Amino acid sequence: MTEVAFKVDVCNHRALHAGLPELLRALDRAGACASIFVAFGPDHSGRAIRRIFRRGFLAKMVRTRAPRMYGFRTLLLGTLLPAPNVGESGADVLRAADANGHAVGLHGFDHVGWQDGVAAMDDTALRASYLRSCELFAGTLGRAPRFSGAPGWQITDASLRVQDDLGFAFASDCRGGAPFYPAFACERARTLQIPTTLPTSDELLAARAARARDLATWYDAHLVPERLNVVGVHAEAEGIHFADWLRTWLDGLRTRGVEFVSLADVAKRESERAATRRVVARELPGRVGAVACPELAA
Repeated sequence: MTEVAFKVDVCNHRALHAGLPELLRALDRAGACASIFVAFGPDHSGRAIRRIFRRGFLAKMVRTRAPRMYGFRTLLLGTLLPAPNVGESGADVLRAADANGHAVGLHGFDHVGWQDGVAAMDDTALRASYLRSCELFAGTLGRAPRFSGAPGWQITDASLRVQDDLGFAFASDCRGGAPFYPAFACERARTLQIPTTLPTSDELLAARAARARDLATWYDAHLVPERLNVVGVHAEAEGIHFADWLRTWLDGLRTRGVEFVSLADVAKRESERAATRRVVARELPGRVGAVACPELAA
């Protein structure tokens, strides 16, 4: 049986309020549960303009039609416009998602700040960032987060150790491969990693691997039979301007009897048998900058 799990990232205010409700309606219609990773703290999306000097950033913004996808207002937040709060501003939306069977977890504090700055954070700063996001999460949903996914798939050994201390059931901080435990120099992390296995739609568009109207066909052709396929989607993309391909694909998956699974269920069954792997930085097509990936088995 081919398995598909959906990892939904909610990175900014517009994604939460305009994108997530529509995205969840599409998933509910197909009978697919999702694991939703929500950023807490200020929406500093406009500060991502600092990436303009990175190779490939402008080309990606053009190919993914970023102003349309994010909205011009979002692209100014934290610079010319004040930064609204993200997760803590959407208690009703997130509680409704929880009530409908979609698990809600953590996607960091200050998404842009983490994605662009985690490599320079010391243990004190990392711990403070996690604790603040957990505090905001608990204040919004009335419980501690049970899982986490790092913004931009950016992690360090120090951030993994903080996750261990927080006791998450699992994390989804990496790209590619089967569930695994990260290896440190003389030990391994205690928190299971469940990587995203397929490219995101914006990466495919940026790499010119697919056009918007062909995304459903691309994903259909790249599902791995008899394996876990973790599909990463973004609420600002698949919930707003790139929603059609996902609805079409979900209809096809439901017709073929593909099994939809939750990342929590995957964690339960894989926790005893997952291998240990080193985490390495790797560049992926259509993505600006390297991301965390498990080292390939020899």
